[in-house]
Amino acid sequence: MSNKKKQLVFVGLSGGVDSAVAAYLLKKDYDVVGVFMKCWDDEEHPIGCGWQKDEEDARQVASLLEIPFYSWDFTKEYKEKVIDYFISGYKAGITPNPDIECNREIKFKMFLNRALKMGASFVATGHYVRVIEINGEYKLLKSIDGNKDQSYFLWTLEQKQLKHCLFPIGGYKKPEIRKIARRIDLPVKDKPDSQGICFMGKVNVEEFLKQNIKSKPGRVITSEGEIIGEHEGLETYTIGQRRGIKIGGGIPYFVIGKDFKKNELIVAKGRRNKALFGSELVARDLSWVSGKEPKLPLDCQTKIRYRQPDQECKVVQSGKDKLIVTFKEDQRAITPGQSIVFYDKDELIGGGIIV
Repeated sequence: MSNKKKQLVFVGLSGGVDSAVAAYLLKKDYDVVGVFMKCWDDEEHPIGCGWQKDEEDARQVASLLEIPFYSWDFTKEYKEKVIDYFISGYKAGITPNPDIECNREIKFKMFLNRALKMGASFVATGHYVRVIEINGEYKLLKSIDGNKDQSYFLWTLEQKQLKHCLFPIGGYKKPEIRKIARRIDLPVKDKPDSQGICFMGKVNVEEFLKQNIKSKPGRVITSEGEIIGEHEGLETYTIGQRRGIKIGGGIPYFVIGKDFKKNELIVAKGRRNKALFGSELVARDLSWVSGKEPKLPLDCQTKIRYRQPDQECKVVQSGKDKLIVTFKEDQRAITPGQSIVFYDKDELIGGGIIV
């Protein structure tokens, strides 16, 4: 029997099945500690998901697995780093992605740093993604399960973080994770997957924004200049949106632009309308997994939204801190504020924010 001391890993237990199975898988080779991160106070903001139930589920998982359990309150940091970013982005007329900021600022900064200070060698989460080390460099790869791959949300991770990250379920498919959970009778074995914004759950984004942004009604006009209705406030709309425009009858309209100077929402008729499509975009706030910008120009694959099939593109420099991305095929609803993520086949190279 080996007396070699196992390394310590802190697992972010969300109260869901994926992180629970991640903790179970790690127990064989590591000393495991479970941590629930409270980031959203639904007593103060009653549209949230009910963190108390998730915390209790996480606690029960830790008890069954016989691992220590902590509950860490990141409510203040989440408000400052994620919610304020989310609201200010909409105020500026863009559509930010709070899940990506949550990973950047909470899970792989606040959580990681606190775990390391408490003696951990690693943190782990239930993300469907893989990390491997090749000659001292850490590479982030897509999950084996293409339907669940979450690499799109992790493009901000860098080498200094990846060296301390474990993603135990990235080599499994979701049905296998459910099967493991049922075999060991985890209390969350049949719990539905979480939906909506990270830590906030099924929040009605439009209602949330209306509560936090003062906006005024204005005209809805077509791409040809025809006035066809009234919007409730430009900030709550996003490029490509159909629902909520409230123009009934016939072929549906889709948002293609927002003119803040005139306070006008610009729409186009039909899902395949040319005004909805674009052949290129500009990206800023870039981050590269390797820590080094790749040699440009670069031919690679990309996504401009989660679950989108990979798109072929060419990436070239545009000034000091921006890139121009040209697509092989025109892209529908290119949305400022959202993330564009770059791949070399299964390897995540990096990403940026669409301007």
